[in-house]
Amino acid sequence: MAYNSDYAKYIDHTLLKAFATKETVKKFCDEAKEYHFASVCVNPCNVKYAAEQLKGSGVNTCCVIGFPLGANTTLVKTIEALEAVKNGANEVDMVINIGALKDGDYQYVAKDIQAVVDAAHPNALVKVIIETCYLTDDEKIKACQIAMKAGAEFVKTSSGFGSGGATIADVALMKKTVGDKMQVKASTGINNRAICDEMIKNGATRLGTSKGIYIIKDELPPNDK
Repeated sequence: MAYNSDYAKYIDHTLLKAFATKETVKKFCDEAKEYHFASVCVNPCNVKYAAEQLKGSGVNTCCVIGFPLGANTTLVKTIEALEAVKNGANEVDMVINIGALKDGDYQYVAKDIQAVVDAAHPNALVKVIIETCYLTDDEKIKACQIAMKAGAEFVKTSSGFGSGGATIADVALMKKTVGDKMQVKASTGINNRAICDEMIKNGATRLGTSKGIYIIKDELPPNDK
């Protein structure tokens, strides 16, 4: 039970609340710089400010795209990605069109992801949120395969706004599907070190959480005590 900075490299310090203020964004950026997190993940309207705060720190600026439902048109997602990169994002986390995937319209899903990948590259890497809580295992596999073919760098479990978050089984399935060709990000419910250890053990290389400081310190967040 001790401070362990090794966890920092896995953590996307995440602030996606609708009521997030500039003061809170600055706080998250300052924390990320202090603890050397992988990135700070914010909504599009906060990207420019976050990027300014993080400049030269080695901490990436991450922006969500088509968030949280994935139901925006491809054009809107593309413009969001282009603007995010223009404003300083070097990572983007996009939500797939979940309904299209469940319809079996894989061509639409592929074009949707590809458009964002093309808009983001080469300036920003792309994480594809497949929202596992709504998918069967076969659909999870298919979503990962489509994201992999589109050239995205990561597949990600959850938006944090769905009916459930990351599970060990989903992370393991996603990692088995993408192998060494992509990385896996586990998100939502990553609130303590024990969960982190299991996610990392099963293949996650990024963890989306607002509880990164508690994880590094091996402490329970106040509402979990």
